[in-house]
Amino acid sequence: MNRVAGFMRIGALSLEAMAKGTVDFFNDTGGYGFIETEDADDDVFFHMEDIGGPDLEEGQELEFDIEQAPKGPRATNVERL
Repeated sequence: MNRVAGFMRIGALSLEAMAKGTVDFFNDTGGYGFIETEDADDDVFFHMEDIGGPDLEEGQELEFDIEQAPKGPRATNVERL
């Protein structure tokens, strides 16, 4: 761990705010969907393995991180609001 001016840095800790958006589409059979957000040019893909719990509904508000996946942006660390 590095100490700088009384602060500790642990790994690649990011202090960026999480993105916010709403479920634009959800396929409950496949367990995936897309989130509409102003934080990305395209809708962001998510899979229920990234959120857990009961199925989501279109219009549900979420908070999440965005990572670039081979097929486009993907939501991680998804939380219901």
